[in-house]
Formats: sequence, C-alpha cells, structure tokens
Amino acid sequence: MIDLIIPFFILCLLVLSFAKQKNAYSSFCNGAKKGFELIIDIMPFIIAIMLMICLMQISGLTALLIKIFAPILSVFGIPEELVNLVCIRPFTNSGSVAILSDILSTYGADSYIGKCACLIMSSTETVFFVSAIYFSQINVKKYFFVLAISLSLSFLAIVLSCNLCRFFV
Repeated sequence: MIDLIIPFFILCLLVLSFAKQKNAYSSFCNGAKKGFELIIDIMPFIIAIMLMICLMQISGLTALLIKIFAPILSVFGIPEELVNLVCIRPFTNSGSVAILSDILSTYGADSYIGKCACLIMSSTETVFFVSAIYFSQINVKKYFFVLAISLSLSFLAIVLSCNLCRFFV
C-alpha cells in the first residue's frame, strides 16, 4: 500500500491539472526552470558557509569552541562528548551527520550519548545554512532577531533532548 503513495500523488496532480485545464508538463518545466534559477541565486551563500566551516576546522577554532563551551554546556546537562555536535549543528548538516556517525561508532546507538546525539540531530536545524538561503531570497534588513530566536530555540531543543534522555530513556 505504501508503495502506491507516490504514483497516487502524481495521478492526483495530473487529474487536478486536467480539471483546471492547465498543462502539467509546461508547469513542471517552469517549476524546474525556477529551481535552477534559485540554485544559481543561493550558490554564493552556500559556498560562503562551506568555506567558513572549513576555515573554522582548519584554524582550530572548532577545537577552541569545544574547550570553551564544554564546562558551560555541562551546567545545562549536555555531556562533553556532544559539544562538538552542538557547535557544528547550526552550521552544517553533513558535518553533523559525520560527527553523529563518529559518536555512534564510539559510544554505540543504545548508549546515553548516542541517544542524546540522535535526539539532537532530529530536534534541531542547521540555522545558519537555512538562514543564508532564506535571507538571500528576501529583502530583510534586520535578520539578527530571527537568528537570535532560532539559535535560542535550537539550544533549548538540545538541552531538552539531553535532559529527556537522562530521565526517560
């Protein structure tokens, strides 16, 4: 039954386009064309974020952030083993997945650290990456508040993830 969801969705779109007398193929091609234009528009922002992440790791800034934030984050119930994930998660998803993979291979998926890491990955977002894409497409001058709120809520999700794992798992 679940294998039929996508064909059913496509069939519904075709029926809807026929009912509204729209050319489905033309609409698809126009959407694909706009998608390529979007990719070209946001590419400089993506490259800038990827470059920043590489420079942070090469320069040792990531290691310094881990050393600085480990005692502070332990007050909130976040284990020292997860500080690298907490620092990298707002910037990059692929880097976070690599760190998660390392955590799971080191501590195991059923460990407290592994469960916390998985919950952090599923409850937070790459704030700076998404913001760079979003702000590249709109004309907002004061985006500091959006970033502050997003980072605050992401941090709250991380704290809740670790504390919920401690008490309920």
